[in-house]
Amino acid sequence: MPERRVDQADVHTLHMPEERPVFYFDLGSPYAYLAAERVNSLLPEVPVWQPVLLGAIFQARGYGSWSQTDKRDEGMREVERRAREYGLQDIRWPDPWPGNTLTAMRAATFAQTTGRTVAFALAAFRQAFAGGRDLSEVDNVLLAAAACELHPRAVLAGIEMRSVKDRLRTATEEAIARGVTGVPSIAYGEHVFWGDDRLEEAAGAIR
Repeated sequence: MPERRVDQADVHTLHMPEERPVFYFDLGSPYAYLAAERVNSLLPEVPVWQPVLLGAIFQARGYGSWSQTDKRDEGMREVERRAREYGLQDIRWPDPWPGNTLTAMRAATFAQTTGRTVAFALAAFRQAFAGGRDLSEVDNVLLAAAACELHPRAVLAGIEMRSVKDRLRTATEEAIARGVTGVPSIAYGEHVFWGDDRLEEAAGAIR
């Protein structure tokens, strides 16, 4: 059998000290994409990458996404500006956006159980916001899975597993209880830093 590959961040998930930064993300968030491309290099230690359901967080907090308000165009232009500033590819928006990323987030949770959270998340984020592909479509999720050597059949089976669904729901509930109000968020100890523009602040706190 081929040797199982484990992302560095997932090693810390298996052997996690009491104080370890956690990076909360949802694959539907463009700001989480911007953070995902930088978080491992900006923080003084690689965080645990934790998939959560942003919609459930919004529901618990009693508000919705800026993408559904009159700030939508302004927010999209800001994401595009930051991507250029960070030296990333030009943003290509999926159509529709935002879409339903529940299946993609279950796939990310399944990837977490195999030690490929970071590789899958980055591949999926890039499919969505560099490739303009809708992660509501299972085929696009499977493209991301293939990029990190996850077999399509395993992913299709994984997203239907009760344990995977429960794991994602529990992680989201724990994030809410910890004080996470949106993504991207970095949690460290009692502190939660919400926003792509707060990664440097989080790095300072961790140091």
